[in-house]
Amino acid sequence: MNRDETLKALIEAIVYVSPDPVSAEKIARALEGLESAGGPEEAENCGQSHRARIQALLDDLVEEFERQEHGIHIRQVAGGYKFSSKPEHHEVLRSFVKSLKPPIRLSKPALETLSVIAYRQPVTLPEIDEIRGVDCGGVIHTLLEKKLVVTSGRKNVVGRPILYKTSRDFLVHFGLKDLSELPNLREFEELARQALGGDAGGASSEDAAVSLVQDGLRAPESPAQPPKDDLA
Repeated sequence: MNRDETLKALIEAIVYVSPDPVSAEKIARALEGLESAGGPEEAENCGQSHRARIQALLDDLVEEFERQEHGIHIRQVAGGYKFSSKPEHHEVLRSFVKSLKPPIRLSKPALETLSVIAYRQPVTLPEIDEIRGVDCGGVIHTLLEKKLVVTSGRKNVVGRPILYKTSRDFLVHFGLKDLSELPNLREFEELARQALGGDAGGASSEDAAVSLVQDGLRAPESPAQPPKDDLA
């Protein structure tokens, strides 16, 4: 892949991931580091050349996505560029979107409980209650309803409490191949907010949630990594 092809691929990715229309100037600034630096005058000329190149490559992308073989195109919206579906496909897409499941939303308690299950699975409700310091029965019921958690038999102790583990839907929502790809706890908190739209509160709430799960992970008999045979 040559330099222009690399830049074009990066421009396409930036427009794709941006939630709002992104301007050519902003794209150029994001890719400035790919240009070599020289003296002040050379840097200025290089900057102008870089912005012109980015605009030209962006124009090429817009033209490419206007072809019939693409169902989406890049539109200019409010001074920026944004991917959107083409008008001629809207009727079919509208019907398809209506058939989709509504996005999953999680409260902070549900997110914390899901974190405990993800890193301690398979785990019982009493163990989860002990880690979080509150009754989690209602939260577990919510996670089961949302199909992010499933039962995994019973633990062979007095009372034989039910074991819980994450589900296949959990892997899908977080974009994980399997549980071995679980990120560290802070990354998981951020990933959870993005993937599930949960409100985890401010920084102090995040720190509290992470500390809570870390305390649970340091508890006796806590596995360092979820066993492979517990995958959904």
